[in-house]
Amino acid sequence: MSLGTQVAAQLPYLRRYARALTGSQHTGDAFVRATLEAALSDAALQQSLAGGRVPLYRAFNKVWSSAFLDVPRDEPGAGDAGGDLEVAAQQRLAAITPLNRQALLLTTLEDFSVEEAARIMDLEPGQVESLIQEAIEEIDRESTTNVLIIEDEPLISMQLEDLVRSLGHDICGTAATRTQAQQVVAEHRPGLVLADIQLADGSSGLDAVDDILAIEDVPVIFITAYPERLLTGNRPEPTYLITKPFQESTVRAAISQALFFNSSRSIG
Repeated sequence: MSLGTQVAAQLPYLRRYARALTGSQHTGDAFVRATLEAALSDAALQQSLAGGRVPLYRAFNKVWSSAFLDVPRDEPGAGDAGGDLEVAAQQRLAAITPLNRQALLLTTLEDFSVEEAARIMDLEPGQVESLIQEAIEEIDRESTTNVLIIEDEPLISMQLEDLVRSLGHDICGTAATRTQAQQVVAEHRPGLVLADIQLADGSSGLDAVDDILAIEDVPVIFITAYPERLLTGNRPEPTYLITKPFQESTVRAAISQALFFNSSRSIG
């Protein structure tokens, strides 16, 4: 298998990580492009990428840690809260370097081991473990919000309800179809949305979310069995994406990251 083919197979998941880390499809994808451009100009870096996922994410981490990209702020992606949230995300990025969240996302969303995350971040495994613990403690201190769950599988919906409540959040409603989601939003304004892509009546979670975003900007986390279809980088796509079947730790990390970038706005 050629190097290009190997890297291409991992790019959708690197985009998933980059978007979650930056709180923006557009900014995350820009950092991924910058990583590939760096590899094109560095033969040694190109060769290292043949080693699999860890070298690719390590190369991305070097770009993320050392470079500030002048990314236009007026190009929100599908699934982004758009506009105001994009600016808020950029403000938070300018204010801190979230190493603890980086460690958490690597070991939950991307399912790296602590040792692999340490290699990616150029840290010792013990340091990564400490950062993960810090991030978990931050989650426990986060403000609560109202969550709308759009999911047509009853068991998964119940699992998500239990998980959301265990984090201290409230459920403002559940929906199995686009129409049901519209009915919930007509009565309650969510502060966060968890949405499946394929719904019970053949309707789309993407369309249901578009309905919500037309009324109010809220962070959205999509849950799908086929994440690569929404991680092409070729069109407006979701910022936060979780793969089915999911781990509870992955959902917790995604919720925390979405609310982290939305924390400067009033949530009701």
